[in-house]
Amino acid sequence: MIAEVDATLARLYPTRTWGEPDDTADRPFDDLAALADELASALNAATFVRCGGDDEPCDYIYVLCMGRTPCIAQVRDHGVPVPAEWRAIDRVDELYLRLVISQRAPVAAVQQVALELTSYGVGRGGFAIRESPRAGVYDAPLLHRMQKLVATLPAYGLLHIDFGEIAHAPPGFHAGSWRELYGADPAIANYLFYPQPTTMIATTFVEDADVRQRIGAA
Repeated sequence: MIAEVDATLARLYPTRTWGEPDDTADRPFDDLAALADELASALNAATFVRCGGDDEPCDYIYVLCMGRTPCIAQVRDHGVPVPAEWRAIDRVDELYLRLVISQRAPVAAVQQVALELTSYGVGRGGFAIRESPRAGVYDAPLLHRMQKLVATLPAYGLLHIDFGEIAHAPPGFHAGSWRELYGADPAIANYLFYPQPTTMIATTFVEDADVRQRIGAA
């Protein structure tokens, strides 16, 4: 695995500098929907695709491991209305496996991710969603599903990379503009997948359209 990662980095970054990939070497993965469907069946869990942003040369599949649908990922990423019962509680916690798939090389990795939803306040019609990824998968209830997930990837031509092996900076590579953005050196994961630090917490905000409509009509 390490030899394959080293070869992939050398192919993708001939200048050995973050932010200077050889785009002609990209190998986009186009079976996201099929892989998500198979994982839902194999893992007996709901799965949700989220395409990477403009600065993320990757895509994601979220596997709901602790929680129930409709879930936070659906509300945040897929326009599902806020469930009525959420309006009566202060917080919702869910746990996912997040599969990240590179659009530059046929490689993928898995992280444990917590999604936490909190209300702005009773009647205010808004929710904050906090996503907290970990540098790998640690909680015992997730490990069995992770093993099945990893076993599914070769059929789609994807090499699974352990996050523990890509959480450090690659020797002999240069940080480029990454150090100005985040104040340190990029990890291997940042060359293969997304630019943000691997355990960076991200917060997004969603509105409860029904509550907002009632407030506006009052």
